[in-house]
Amino acid sequence: SPTPPFADEKPSGMKSLRSNVWEDTDPDRTGSLTWVYEDGFGFERYTEYVMNVPMYFVYRDGVYHDVTGESFVDFMEGKLPQFPGVHATLDDWEQHLSTCFPEVRLKRYMEMRGADGGPWGNICALPAVWVGLLYDETALSDAEKLVADWTPEEKEYLRHAVTKDALQTPFRDGTVQDVAIEMVKIAKEGLRRRGANEENFVDGLMEIATTGKTSSDLLLEAYENEWGEDIDKVFKKLSY
Repeated sequence: SPTPPFADEKPSGMKSLRSNVWEDTDPDRTGSLTWVYEDGFGFERYTEYVMNVPMYFVYRDGVYHDVTGESFVDFMEGKLPQFPGVHATLDDWEQHLSTCFPEVRLKRYMEMRGADGGPWGNICALPAVWVGLLYDETALSDAEKLVADWTPEEKEYLRHAVTKDALQTPFRDGTVQDVAIEMVKIAKEGLRRRGANEENFVDGLMEIATTGKTSSDLLLEAYENEWGEDIDKVFKKLSY
């Protein structure tokens, strides 16, 4: 998850402050879409979801016009109060799509929004782990089995709890660390089967998973010890 774990020049109490902030953002357009796991889910259901997300703006001739809270369906029917008789275009639809921020956003591709790129040493890890999980049929099946019996309540619990406790978040008979180790193993095997010599890109993630120390944990240790609680040193540490 995104780092660093600081706010107002001191530890925030969150291992992923950015993820925590998203929990306090407009629920109409953020969060996990629990219905994607239902039988019959497809493009139509996602389109209905986006159509019913309240609008933010209409972009015309280089100007953003505030239409906060209005209905895109009304816009499609030419009934938008601010633009009577004007019908939404495909460009309007693409603009509206950009105002939805679920954990996974569907565009012409699947945008995985749950993590940032991380430090320089792991900059290739994020795309690699997703390629390993999603672009190999065996890995995709193994990943599905890993989470298949998780309840909607457990998924929501994890989304909230890991922002504070990261890999040490209690889950069932263990912790999220156990899940992370298994997930990275699956991804690494998926990459190996692709035969493109990509599996080394997730080695940094495996180190995080096996040690249980995320980037946030390491930054907090540095802040409390070698930095002498001088927050300015985080900029030198993370710059590249």
